[in-house]
Amino acid sequence: MTVETFQVTEEFAGERIDKALSAMQPEWSRTQVGNWATEGIVLVNGNVVKAKQKVKAGDVIEVTVPEPEPLDVIPEAMDLEIVYEDADVLVVNKPRGMVVHPAPGHLTGTLVNGLMHHCTDLSGINGIMRPGIVHRIDKDTSGLLMVAKNDVAHESLVNQLVNKTVTRVYTALVHGHIAHEKGTIDAPIGRDQKDRQKQAVVDKGKHAVTHFRVLERIGGSFTLVECRLETGRTHQIRVHMNYIGFPLAGDPKYGPRKTVDFDGQVLHAGVLGFEHPTTGEYLEFSAPIPEDYAALLQQIRLENA
Repeated sequence: MTVETFQVTEEFAGERIDKALSAMQPEWSRTQVGNWATEGIVLVNGNVVKAKQKVKAGDVIEVTVPEPEPLDVIPEAMDLEIVYEDADVLVVNKPRGMVVHPAPGHLTGTLVNGLMHHCTDLSGINGIMRPGIVHRIDKDTSGLLMVAKNDVAHESLVNQLVNKTVTRVYTALVHGHIAHEKGTIDAPIGRDQKDRQKQAVVDKGKHAVTHFRVLERIGGSFTLVECRLETGRTHQIRVHMNYIGFPLAGDPKYGPRKTVDFDGQVLHAGVLGFEHPTTGEYLEFSAPIPEDYAALLQQIRLENA
């Protein structure tokens, strides 16, 4: 267990303890904080409190964070599309609909389950639930992911992500007619305070930059764009394109619902490039949009001809 300490500022004075803590530590939900308060592991000025208690400026909050319960990851035989593999790294083309790593509600059928059957030498930096996973893409986004097969490779790839030297290019279908040929969205992203299941552009969010260029305009209703990530925030492309008024088609969180016959956002991670952790050689891989994505585009072209 670890103990985390916070001091309440004027910004959170008068808020309930569960709301204040979840705002100060976005990785914690109000429900989670409330459960911890019930268990007696949330203290304010040394005293056990209830989740509904309001805090004052200057209050000191201590949370004894319990260790997560270990879950067994079961290797599963899967027909994974391995684009590249050597002793240090592996690049896989993840299909749409597949969760990257196990979590409550998705303990089997994930990419990690398949990777553990494919090879046993995966890095352990991210713990037993995310072996080898350096970065993620959403369940309903298809495309390329790099996987580390040892801790040295993992650290190298993470550093490249931090230093913004990894090439990550996506193809997205968005609603609306984008008149200009290209653009850059530089807007900070953080948790949406009105809906904690979503991300949003917020003043105190993390630095986020997306570069885009138009590939094709389809009638006046849709635009096919290429999005190049400079940073890699959660749901970054989905949030940024929605922010400028062009939400992704099929996006259940950030776009208009049921506008296309597609189960999830129309988004594909088609290009991935990085320096090899051992040789230093720059490697770049590409994967075409999936058949269902291509079929949807053709259908929309015919409907908007």
